[in-house]
Amino acid sequence: MSGLQHAQSFKDLIVYKKSRQLQQEIYDLTLSFPKDEQFSLTSQIRRSSRSIGSNLAEAWAKRRYEKHFLSKLTDSDGEQNETQHWIETALACKYINQQTSVQLTQKCLEIGRMLGGMMDKADLFCGEPSRTVRDEAAEYIISTDN
Repeated sequence: MSGLQHAQSFKDLIVYKKSRQLQQEIYDLTLSFPKDEQFSLTSQIRRSSRSIGSNLAEAWAKRRYEKHFLSKLTDSDGEQNETQHWIETALACKYINQQTSVQLTQKCLEIGRMLGGMMDKADLFCGEPSRTVRDEAAEYIISTDN
C-alpha cells in the first residue's frame, strides 16, 4: 500500500493549494498596477487566476461523472493559460519585470502539468462517492398532518 493519502476535499489537493498561492501573488502584484488598468488588465488577470482554483473546486464536486470532471479540469487549465497571457501582457506594458514574469509563468506551467496529470488519471478521482452522511439529513417533505 502506498503512503499517499486520498484527498477528502478539493482543498487537500496540492494543485489547488498552488493555484491559491498564485492567485494571491497576482493579487498582491496587481495592487501596484496603474489605476487606469483597474477595469481591464488588473481585473482580467485577477479573474483568470482566481478561476483556476474555482474550476478545480467545481471539478471536485462533479467527479461522480468523469466527463464533467474532465470538462471542469479543462476549464481550469484554460484559465491558467489565460493567466499566462495576462502575465505576458503585464510584462509588455512594463508593469512587471522579466524575472517576475518568468517566476509567475513557471508557476502556471507547474499547475498546468498537475492538471494534465489529473486529466490523464481522471478515473482515479471519479466514480461513485462513498455513501457517508456528512450532516444530519434535511427534512424535504412537509407533513400535512396536524
